[in-house]
Amino acid sequence: MRNIALRLQYDGSAYHGWQVQKTEVTVAETLEKALSKVCKHPVKVVGCGRTDAGVHALRYCANFRTDCTIPVERVPLAVNARLPGDISVTDAVEAPADFNAIGSCIQKEYIYRIHNSRVRDAFLERRACFYPYPLDIETLQKAGAAFEGTHDFAAVRSVGTETKTTVRTVHWCKASREGDLITIAVCADGFLYNMVRAIVGTMVYASHGKLLPEEIPALLETRDRRLTGPTMPPQGLYLNRVWYDGDVGLMMMK
Repeated sequence: MRNIALRLQYDGSAYHGWQVQKTEVTVAETLEKALSKVCKHPVKVVGCGRTDAGVHALRYCANFRTDCTIPVERVPLAVNARLPGDISVTDAVEAPADFNAIGSCIQKEYIYRIHNSRVRDAFLERRACFYPYPLDIETLQKAGAAFEGTHDFAAVRSVGTETKTTVRTVHWCKASREGDLITIAVCADGFLYNMVRAIVGTMVYASHGKLLPEEIPALLETRDRRLTGPTMPPQGLYLNRVWYDGDVGLMMMK
C-alpha cells in the first residue's frame, strides 16, 4: 500500500471548510472524489489541519493510501483534470508508511490579510478582510510580538474542537504593510480553533487603543475569551506554510 503526500492550494470561498461534512460541500470531499476517480477505488485523505468555511490555503498538505500504480509525478495533473478550478494539487511525493499529514506536522504558518482602505477593492472581496478604519502598523507589530513564546492561548480560542491542552508555542507573530494591504504572519507548533483570527482581532483592538500591547501576556493568563479582541472574518485567513521532515518537507518548501 502506497502512502502519497500531496501539496495543494485552494480558494476556500465556495467551501464549508476542509473537513468532510454530511450536508455541506468541503475541500476534502471534493478532493476525495477526484482521487477516487484517478485511483479507481474509494479514497480517504488526511489533511494537515482543519480550515473553516471561507478560509484559503496557499500551501496545504494531505496524504492518502492507495494500491494504484500511477507514477507519483503524474498524480497532480491527473487529479487536477477532475478538480474544480479553485482547488489545485501542485505536487506529490511518496511518503513513508507512517507519515500522517497532521500527526507528522512540525509547525504551521498562517497569514491574515487586511485591506486597510476607505475604498473597497472588488477583487479582494473574498481574499482579504476589508477594514476601512485606520490601523497603526507599529502598534500591530508590538501587539503581535506579545503573543510570541509559549503561553496558554485559551483567551484567543473559540469554543469548538476539544484539545488536551490549550498551551501552544508561537514562534513568530509579525505584521507588515505594503500600501493598503496589511499582512500578519503567525507561526506556531499548533493552533486552537479560531486562534489566529482572535489574535488578529486582539491586535486590531490594540491599534485602536482598546488595550495595550504590554497587557496581552496578562490577558492570556486569565484564559478569558471575553477580555481579548473579536474573531476576524474568515476570508482574510490563509494557511501559508507547513513544515515536515524528509521528502515531504522538501516538497512543501518548494
